[in-house]
Amino acid sequence: MRVMVIVKASKQSEAGIMPSTELLQAMGKFNEQLVAAGVMQAGEGLKPSSQGVRVRFSGNDRTVIDGPFTETKELIAGYWIWKVDSMQEAIDWLRRCPCPAEGEESDVEIRPVFETEDFAEQDPTGEIRDAEHKMRHELNQRQ
Repeated sequence: MRVMVIVKASKQSEAGIMPSTELLQAMGKFNEQLVAAGVMQAGEGLKPSSQGVRVRFSGNDRTVIDGPFTETKELIAGYWIWKVDSMQEAIDWLRRCPCPAEGEESDVEIRPVFETEDFAEQDPTGEIRDAEHKMRHELNQRQ
């Protein structure tokens, strides 16, 4: 199964305060362990919401809203995509992770990623699945 591990924003990350050298080194070591174990498929840190935008969809209308956004607890500071055998394995890995927010409490969420097979009932002919596999193959070729 694949999971997205979502690192929630903190006051520091939203203020644009860069992590210490020690935290960067600790996270680098943790990421190396994830890669060596074949768990990590992707991962990135995100810049503060002050440098982002939201697009609100309302029917056919699209409204662009400039950051920063007020609810820090609802914002994301970074993410990983992990391939694990179970939710428990993801939890076990996350327990080994350095605290992403120095000097603050930090929430990290683990969410299963939908796989193409999860939509089998909506795709009885397999047409959507085949198109998805083709697209993923093309993406992998570009990387």
